[in-house]
Amino acid sequence: MILARVVGEVVSSHKRPQFEGAKLLIVQPETPTGTKAGVALVAIDSVGAGRGELVIAVLEGRAAQEALGKGLAPVDCAILGIVDEVDLHE
Repeated sequence: MILARVVGEVVSSHKRPQFEGAKLLIVQPETPTGTKAGVALVAIDSVGAGRGELVIAVLEGRAAQEALGKGLAPVDCAILGIVDEVDLHE
């Protein structure tokens, strides 16, 4: 799992049947301290996240497919939760 910030949305009028009604968001991976970590990704949203929110996402195909809950779908990244707080003890 990774932490990522929702930075945008993808609008697509034609999708595979497994994605009908699903929201696609652009997420920027972050470290727990809020530093950008890597390139932005398109993620399928299963929790109703919005722009600016910090989310928990999975990047593995099988885990991302499970989050979608629609069998085998071509998913690389899925949002699993919205983060309320990150508390680091260093």
